[in-house]
Order: sequence, then C-alpha cells, then structure tokens
Amino acid sequence: MKRQDYKGSFPAALVFVMVAFLSIIFFANANLSFAGSAQKKSSKVDRPTAVDYTEAQIKRLHTALMITEAQEPLWNKLTEVMRKNAKEMDVLTKDRVEKINAMNAVEQMKFQNEITKTNLEQQNKVIPPFEAFYDSLSDKQKKVADEIFLTGRHGKYKF
Repeated sequence: MKRQDYKGSFPAALVFVMVAFLSIIFFANANLSFAGSAQKKSSKVDRPTAVDYTEAQIKRLHTALMITEAQEPLWNKLTEVMRKNAKEMDVLTKDRVEKINAMNAVEQMKFQNEITKTNLEQQNKVIPPFEAFYDSLSDKQKKVADEIFLTGRHGKYKF
C-alpha cells in the first residue's frame, strides 16, 4: 500500500510546527486534532502535548540538518522560541480541550479563532530566529531544510 502525499495541506501544517520551526502550526494540530471530534473519548487517554511534540521535532530536525557546533548558538535561540511557543499553546488548550464537547458552536468558533491568532503570533516570533539560523546553513543543509518544509520528510526522517 502506497502512502499518499498531501502536498497542499501538509506544508501549511508543517510551517506551523516549525513555528516551532515551525512551533506551532502542528502544535494546535498535535493537541487539538481530537478536540474537534464529536466523539466522546476517555479523559484517561494520553494525548501528546505541544511541548512533547516540539521536543521530538527538535531532535529530528537537529539530526536531519546535521547542525554544526558553530550553528548551535543560532539553533539554541530558535529552539528556545519553539519551546516557549509550545508551552504557550499547552496553556491555551489545556482547559478548553477538556470542555470542548460542552461548548456550543459559537464558543468553538471563538476558540478556533483564538488558536489561529496564537499560531500567527507564534509564527511571527519564530521567523526571525529561524531566518538567522537558515542563513547560517550550508547549501547542503539548506537543501535538506527546504525539502523538509516542502514535503515534511527527508530520507528516513519523517516529519
């Protein structure tokens, strides 16, 4: 069975993650993909947090991009913003996710609007450190980063 590539929607979602490179397009999706569902789910189900998801992405990206010692300071600035964004998203979604099934349509729409606004703010925070980091990359690293953003994957590193 072949895996289908979703070339249209996936890059938009990846940019969000990578608001946390990214942070945060995926952050809302990582936390809220189950929230919009009308199905009731047990509150005992472990759900990934934006912080957990971001940490996994940071590790994968660090490995895939083969970050050098000279690039580490810029990488650290970027990951600091990513981590702050993830914590902010977790705080925003924690209470609301538990109450999502009790929200009416207007409340749900307002919640999604708040998530969207937060995502945009987080993207604006991550762009400057990402741009500085990207500028420090070699041509080979830039090619890998471009491929990751375009397709969501690089070789064995699935994003």
